[in-house]
Amino acid sequence: MADTKREIERKFEFPTAVGDPVRLPDLTRVPGIARVVDQGVVDLDAVYYDTPDLRLDAGSLTLRRRTGGADAGWHLKFPVAKGIRDEVRAPLSDALPPELAALLRSRVRDAQLAPVIRLLSSRAVSRLLADDGTPLAELSVDTVSAQGLAEGASGTTWTEIEVELADAVHDESILDGVEKHLRKAGIRPSASASKLARALRETAPPKPHEDDGGKDTGPADGTAGAEVLGYLRHQRDALVAHDPAVRRELPDAVHQMRVATRRLRSAFTSYAKVIDRSVTDPVGEELRWLAGELGVDRDREVLAGRLRSHIEALPVTLLLGPVRARLRIWSADRGTGARRRTLAVLDSERYLTLLDALDALLADPPLRPAAARPAADVLPKAVLKDHRRLAGRIRTALDLAPGHARDLALHEARKAAKRTRYAAEAATPALGKPAKKLAKRVKAVQSLLGDHQDGVVARDALRLLAARAHAAGESAFTWGLVYGREEAAAALSERRLPEVWARASRTKLRGRLRTAGS
Repeated sequence: MADTKREIERKFEFPTAVGDPVRLPDLTRVPGIARVVDQGVVDLDAVYYDTPDLRLDAGSLTLRRRTGGADAGWHLKFPVAKGIRDEVRAPLSDALPPELAALLRSRVRDAQLAPVIRLLSSRAVSRLLADDGTPLAELSVDTVSAQGLAEGASGTTWTEIEVELADAVHDESILDGVEKHLRKAGIRPSASASKLARALRETAPPKPHEDDGGKDTGPADGTAGAEVLGYLRHQRDALVAHDPAVRRELPDAVHQMRVATRRLRSAFTSYAKVIDRSVTDPVGEELRWLAGELGVDRDREVLAGRLRSHIEALPVTLLLGPVRARLRIWSADRGTGARRRTLAVLDSERYLTLLDALDALLADPPLRPAAARPAADVLPKAVLKDHRRLAGRIRTALDLAPGHARDLALHEARKAAKRTRYAAEAATPALGKPAKKLAKRVKAVQSLLGDHQDGVVARDALRLLAARAHAAGESAFTWGLVYGREEAAAALSERRLPEVWARASRTKLRGRLRTAGS
């Protein structure tokens, strides 16, 4: 069974030759550190795995099988932030454990993982302790011998220092203090994010000279094609990166993965003058399928959380009957199998085929003539077209009387707001502040309409809960009370919409977008 450890560490280059004595400064002068306790030397043997085209390295992931030390086993590391990684561990075995293989599936797919680097490290370990003996961090001086395992690869050696906070410590001021003293001693931060990155760089076999034969390398910088493709690649990368986070059940991972699918689909549609929809539409349909499958779990979580917050906000005197218990049962019933279904989708051939289709599309994009034109000429027109579409849907909704038809129309307006916002966000790197401001204003419209739609869905659920409570002989009063509050909140959203929309549709703002970048 895999478990996860959060690593907060810093690496440093030791400026002497391998074999020279390592002299460290007195780290008890670092505030908080009272003692430095020698823990001896341990020998580590790690084999790192990747695909032949180094897909894991491209995503800053590392996969290794290590023997020696207290944590021998399989280790898969995901970047979190600079100097911070999550290490997912599994027991030592000959083959890659299935739980780690699943976390790599969106990147590896049908490629084969193979050994790429072997690292032999002699690690001298010291613990940095507080006055009361509490471990603050572990400092290791590693003498590393790296051997590339690809044909023609070489070997290299170096010495480095690694300082990692203890598991229960999250105060990086300890690392700041250690770094300050190491720098004064002439020891600088490592130029490589990991041992593997350095080993790959220094042991790689020479690359043969390749003549591209004058092959087109893609649209020029500053063109509409370059901007749109850059955005699409970023969203493709986000989709792939969020896959293991969903499998690990990290907070908001399902939502962020779903957002990446929507942004891709939206860009295909908004920028149809740049990239050919006859090619992107089939991929867009598959993205729609994936978003829908991911939405089953996500929508359940959002709805359950919304109803729970309503109940928790009520005084005890207004909770008539076993309200909390019924809500828990209802939520559990809806959640049964949702997690299993999500994982089945991510393991499906259809999903992996979609990822391959995205890669193929971006490797050989079906660009249209407008892709070669300046981004400042093409992108504003696409954003403003989406904005006009949104304006029409909001007018339609506001012309309707409150009720079911208006609810449906407002939901359609919400989807149009989302598309307009995404189009503006995609254009922001090229168009700057006007596009960024429009995206922010339209996001406010989207949020208002999103809350309204969540209320519509919540009222449907509340009717069901009230009916079940009544059928069981329980009071339906509390469910009716919450229903009334949702109804009032929806009416308030509808009254606020004209004002929020007015800020997102000002002529001056749209005029600035038209002239952005010109």
